[in-house]
Amino acid sequence: MLAQLALLILEAVSDFFVILLLVRFYMQWLRVSFRNQVGQFVVAVTDWLVRPARRVIPGLMGLDLSSFVPALAVHSLYLAIAFWLKGYAFGGGPLLAVIGLLAIGFLELIRYSMYILIGVVIVAAVLSWVNPYSPVAPLFNALARPFLRPLQRVIPPIANVDLSPIVLLLVLQIVLLLLAWVRTGLLPLLM
Repeated sequence: MLAQLALLILEAVSDFFVILLLVRFYMQWLRVSFRNQVGQFVVAVTDWLVRPARRVIPGLMGLDLSSFVPALAVHSLYLAIAFWLKGYAFGGGPLLAVIGLLAIGFLELIRYSMYILIGVVIVAAVLSWVNPYSPVAPLFNALARPFLRPLQRVIPPIANVDLSPIVLLLVLQIVLLLLAWVRTGLLPLLM
């Protein structure tokens, strides 16, 4: 009972930081301004992890790895603690366990990224209908636009209704199913 409570709290805290680190990573990758309430909140909460990481971890082709690598480290550490609290034994030695945890952590970061994108697309679509002049609308539009634009070139609007968010959400659901399948196949190799 106590282990489950500790795991629940640890999962909530690690998920909070991982999601914010990923949002920071994508905002920097897509060159979205941090001069809004969401951007300022993300920077304020994650700066204590990202600033020291920038001294050690260089960027790569415009990608801010000092946001991504801490997200991977935090989530992999959470996975290690969660597996340990659940009583799983790692087979194959410590090196294979670390590689396996990093691989599962990487897949989980892709999964979190899909959920972030699903949320961004839904919020951007709702704001475009309800309040397109909202102060946060440009932020969500800037985050969703690079993923919607290729679909908008192929799928024409029907009666001025853009169906590309629906198609993107369907594609993201398929990617989530594939990620779950890969993760399920990877777990037995780790144990």
